[in-house]
Amino acid sequence: QHSISHYYYTNLREIFTGILCSVGLFLIRYKGFGNSVIWKNDGMLTNIAGYMAFGIAFIPTNPDHCCQKIYTLIPYCNQLLNTAHYIFAAIFFIITANISINVFVIGQKVDLNISKSIFNENNIYKICGYLILLFIFLIPVLSYFKVPYSTFILEALSLVTFGITWLIKGRALGDKGNLGKTLYCENN
Repeated sequence: QHSISHYYYTNLREIFTGILCSVGLFLIRYKGFGNSVIWKNDGMLTNIAGYMAFGIAFIPTNPDHCCQKIYTLIPYCNQLLNTAHYIFAAIFFIITANISINVFVIGQKVDLNISKSIFNENNIYKICGYLILLFIFLIPVLSYFKVPYSTFILEALSLVTFGITWLIKGRALGDKGNLGKTLYCENN
């Protein structure tokens, strides 16, 4: 498919919308830390991203051929609806990038006895956040030049990149031994 969103018009429609709704519900129910600075308010940002995931699921992109039957809440092939879908997706990805760049780096205690490496946790968050922004910026650029499957690849890379930051932040990759010292600069 051209993009992840175009899987709505395949046999994977229910899986696509189910995963988006699950992610949206998870992000809305996630209670992050509040912050007076809007772009660092974890709870508010994840709520907005969750609602954007619902918007992506319930207002899908237009099909390749508008003559086919559209099974959505609003069963029309309309450019305005298509634009709304892409706005929801763009906001979702921008928020995930912002969470990586500005929220995940808050409150990390650094052990000064351990030398800081380029693979330090905060550096990974920032690199991944900026990569998400780069991927999102490249989508319209490569689409303009009609690079095949560029939207799909860049969307997938953005999701994987944010997944990496979330796994590192949740310590799912392990924080003991040399890995913990390298990634988290913590003395274990």
